[in-house]
Amino acid sequence: MIYAVFAPLIFALFIPWISKFKNKVHTGIFVFLVPLVIFLYFVQFIGSDFSPIRETIQWIPSLGMNFDFYLDGLSLLFVLLISGIGALVVLYSIYYLSKSEKLGHFYVYLLMFMAAMLGVVLSDNVFVLYAFWELTSISSFLLIGYWNFKERSRYGALKSMMITVFGGLSLLGGFVLLTVITGTTSIQEMISQVDVILSSNYLPLIMAFILLGAFTKSAQFPFHIWLPDAMEAPTPVSAYLHSATMVKAGIFLVARFSPIFSTYEWFFITVSIVGIITLCWGSYMAVRQTDLKGILAFSTISQLGMIMAMLGFGTEAAVFAAIFHILNHATFKGSLFMIAGIIDHETGTRDIRKLGGLFTLMPISATLALFGTFSMAGVPFPFLNGFYSKELFFDSTLGLEGASWLAQAIPYLAVLGSIFTFVYSMYLFFGVFTGPKHLDQLPKKPHEAPIGMLISPIILVLGVILIGLFGDKLNQSFLLHAAQAVNSGVEYHEIYFWHGFITPFIMSLIVVGVGIILFLTMKKWTGVYNILPGRFSFNRVYDRIIEKLDSYSKGITNVYMTGSLKHYMAIILGTTIVVTFTYMYISNGFSISFDNLAEVTFIEVAVIVIIIIGAIATLFINNNIGAILVTGIVGYGVAIMFVLYRAPDLALTQLVVETISIALFLLCFYHLPKLRKREESTSSKLLNLFISGGFGLLIIMIGIAAHSTNLFDSISQYFVENSYKLGGGDNIVNVILVDMRGLDTLFEITVLGIAALAVFGLIKMKKKKEAE
Repeated sequence: MIYAVFAPLIFALFIPWISKFKNKVHTGIFVFLVPLVIFLYFVQFIGSDFSPIRETIQWIPSLGMNFDFYLDGLSLLFVLLISGIGALVVLYSIYYLSKSEKLGHFYVYLLMFMAAMLGVVLSDNVFVLYAFWELTSISSFLLIGYWNFKERSRYGALKSMMITVFGGLSLLGGFVLLTVITGTTSIQEMISQVDVILSSNYLPLIMAFILLGAFTKSAQFPFHIWLPDAMEAPTPVSAYLHSATMVKAGIFLVARFSPIFSTYEWFFITVSIVGIITLCWGSYMAVRQTDLKGILAFSTISQLGMIMAMLGFGTEAAVFAAIFHILNHATFKGSLFMIAGIIDHETGTRDIRKLGGLFTLMPISATLALFGTFSMAGVPFPFLNGFYSKELFFDSTLGLEGASWLAQAIPYLAVLGSIFTFVYSMYLFFGVFTGPKHLDQLPKKPHEAPIGMLISPIILVLGVILIGLFGDKLNQSFLLHAAQAVNSGVEYHEIYFWHGFITPFIMSLIVVGVGIILFLTMKKWTGVYNILPGRFSFNRVYDRIIEKLDSYSKGITNVYMTGSLKHYMAIILGTTIVVTFTYMYISNGFSISFDNLAEVTFIEVAVIVIIIIGAIATLFINNNIGAILVTGIVGYGVAIMFVLYRAPDLALTQLVVETISIALFLLCFYHLPKLRKREESTSSKLLNLFISGGFGLLIIMIGIAAHSTNLFDSISQYFVENSYKLGGGDNIVNVILVDMRGLDTLFEITVLGIAALAVFGLIKMKKKKEAE
């Protein structure tokens, strides 16, 4: 299980090398094996006797941060979707993306995203989950902006990251509060402490933080605006991220934490209202779109709203229906995204106004779209899986308890949203494949896609049909386990087509009947969009907020970004002085004690006096070389002090650093103008005096306070006793740096490595410009 999470990341390291051979063999052929193997590995866990599995790798145990992976029915469902749909998407991309594309970049981003999603759904540690959560935002940003030469792609990528990362930071706040309250970072242990969480005064804040993270990621109203703009990504990305994986991360989060919040009434009210509004608004706005992927984007928003609403209901029937629809939605929506990509690929456009009559020209694609759209619409046919979960959704809306006004309104809103779902489904299919042809408006002469591009949607449509016909076969062995992970009270419910003329079926008939009427009369009533939303747009609100933030931040930045290094140093050092002294004053940090100090000898005083003289002398020397050499006196004086205080390692390091620094300074200053005395105003001199004197005093006070404040026992004796035993070295300082504080050293090396890469990049850029 652990290897499955990191396998995509490990394989991604080899993509740059593999992509060099893309002219001979498409890079996607090698990548296809990764999700396929992961899918085949996890399929073995499907079965009625399945029980949860836990695996752990220690990472930072002192902080409670370990790679704790937990596989139960819920995470198994998502893992199979991530790997299964992922394999089909990679297979589809082999024929969709030409070899002239930057395939190395694409597949590295895709594998990064796959690993991040696997980490999200399998992590039991909240902080590890958060790390993977943010990795999904970063990798999806790269995937959405893959065609970065397009302005709309860059806009969509930035928009998605801004909104989802904002929600991610909120999510982190909720996780921190949960950890503080429960004393654990394990989700399963948190679930076992439900009473502690529900009795906490921070409960409303925790729920708000977590739901904000979930709503932004799963494009819930009003945060849904990023999803339509993300459609600028290549179709394989849309089929993967926006039908089966990323947008369902928020759904997964709500499902995972439902055992904690399900008995909290405000959880039911908040999630149900947001979900139902998202269903209605998404389906209503989908009918307005003219871009195929735009229609599918808003349809995804509406479907996610329906699933979110069912999780908000929290009843056994609603939870089972939500789990079932997560699976069904991935099959029909994934296939429809791929069909939209095929239409775009073979006709050169996604504008539904230019399309029509393609059934005879693209019969296979049309047939696949027929099953996908009718399943999405919830048409009551026994071989369409969408109808089953849609009817279960209607059933779950009946008899809700809690806020009475909301419980009574939800069934009507569910029917309303489903009516528009039916309309946009019919609009999508019949608008593309029936009616008059507009071949003269198409950039390409349409024809059926190659079989390789059709394999993936065919498999997904077969899933639609097989789940519709034999859905109950997956019930006890698969779906039931997933539902019970969300609500332990869920019992076996047989899945079958005909239940009689009960209320949910009547609701379905109303949807179909009213939907047909609205579809046939679309031209007569679509003028309503001029009223609602009219000129109002959440996108305009977002753009206005970003514009204002950009304007204000630019104004603030222009105040201190003056181009003067002296100005920058004054701000940095002045802020450091004020903030540090203020904090020391508030926290009673001005402790002064002269106990346990070594005696001060004449030679130490002499060295200190020489250092002070050297430091002051640099202010009055106008010769470059002279100033550098006098500055070196200060550095070598510090080295002597290290020798006097029996720190030969530090003395040697100081000598080496000081010698190299002086040499570099001499080389640099040789090419610079000679120093000359500058005329400065009195205020400037006073500012210099304040900063230099204040910073010197600050360092003195920190040193004295650090010596005088003994909040803990000294750790020095621990190092003396354990450096050889734990680190295997006689040199205590080296053991501390390499073993006991190895994480600090690792980060320092990482910073140096990044700096080296940046310098190398600048050199390469300069050479490239010179060559041009």
